[in-house]
Amino acid sequence: MTAAVRRRFVPAALGWAAVAAVAAAALPHVSADGPPAQTPPPAQVGTFRSGIDLVALNVTVTDPSNRYITDLGAEEILVFENGVRQEVGYFSRTNLSLSVSLLLDSSASMEDKMRTTQEAASGFVQSLRPEDQAQVIDFDSRVSVVAPFTNSKADLEKAIASTVPGGSTSLYTAIYIALRELKKTEARGIEDLRRRAVIVLSDGEDTSSLVSYDEVLELAKRSETAVYAIGIRSKETTGTGRGYGQADFALRQLTTQTGGRVFFPSSVDELRSIYALISQELSSQYLVGYTSANQKRDGTWRRIIVRSSRAGATARTRMGYYAPGG
Repeated sequence: MTAAVRRRFVPAALGWAAVAAVAAAALPHVSADGPPAQTPPPAQVGTFRSGIDLVALNVTVTDPSNRYITDLGAEEILVFENGVRQEVGYFSRTNLSLSVSLLLDSSASMEDKMRTTQEAASGFVQSLRPEDQAQVIDFDSRVSVVAPFTNSKADLEKAIASTVPGGSTSLYTAIYIALRELKKTEARGIEDLRRRAVIVLSDGEDTSSLVSYDEVLELAKRSETAVYAIGIRSKETTGTGRGYGQADFALRQLTTQTGGRVFFPSSVDELRSIYALISQELSSQYLVGYTSANQKRDGTWRRIIVRSSRAGATARTRMGYYAPGG
C-alpha cells in the first residue's frame, strides 16, 4: 500500500471564517478540577486571501503536574515553523465534534485481559457526546471494522463486547486502516468540521501486518489525526525481549509525531483511568491556526514547535506537516 495523497490541512473551502464560526458556537470546556474555566477572549481573526493554505493545530497544554491548562490567552501561545515564529490567525478553546477510531487487540495473548479491556473501552464510549462519532476496529491475524462510524453508544458497546481473543497481531495494518477510515470523515463544510483521533490498545509486537511501520508512520504524518496508544505489558515481559522494544518504539514515535500520548500500564486495572484521561485531554485542547510565512509550494516537511509563555506550561501538538506540492 502507498502513503496517502498529500492534501491541505484545512480544506480551502472552509477558510478561517468557517473555523471561527464553528468555534464560536462551541460549548465551554470543563476542567479536571471543577466548573468550566472562563473563556479567554478569542484572538483577532485576520483577513486571509481566498484559497490560501491554512495550518490548523489541536494544542494540549499542561502544567508541571501534568494537569491540563484550559485558561490560556492567545498571546500565551507561540508557534514556530522550521524555527521561524508564525503569526497566529485564530485561537480558541474549542469543543468541536470528535471522530475517534477505537482499536482493540484481540490476539491470543489478550485472552486473560479481554474482559477488563472491553469494560474500559466501553467506559470511553460513555464519555462521548451526541455530536461525536466513533468506530470500533478489532485486530488479531486479520483486521475487522466491527462497528462503522456511529454516534450510537449501544452499537459501539455491542461491537466492543463482540471481540474474541485468538490469532496473531496485525497492529500496523489496524492503525493504517483506521487512519484511512478517519480520512473519510474529513470536513466538507462548516457543519462537519471535527477533530480526529485514533486510540489503539495492544499487548505486544506486530507479527502479521501487510504494511510496514514506515508506511504507517508516513500516513500518520499526513493525516492530521492524533494517535493515542496503550501498550499493555505483563510482569513477565516488561523490559525484556526485542519484540517489545520495537513495539514500544513504534507506539512512542507514532504518538509523538501526531501530538497524542502513549501509556504503558503495569496492570489492566489502570485501563479505565487511562481511557478517562484521554477523553479529558481531547476536551481540553485549543484550536490554533496560522497561514505559513513560507509560501513555497514545494511539498517539503515542515517542523512545528508550539510553546507557551506561561511559566511552567508545556504545549504539545503534531510535529509538523507536508507543504502543498507545486
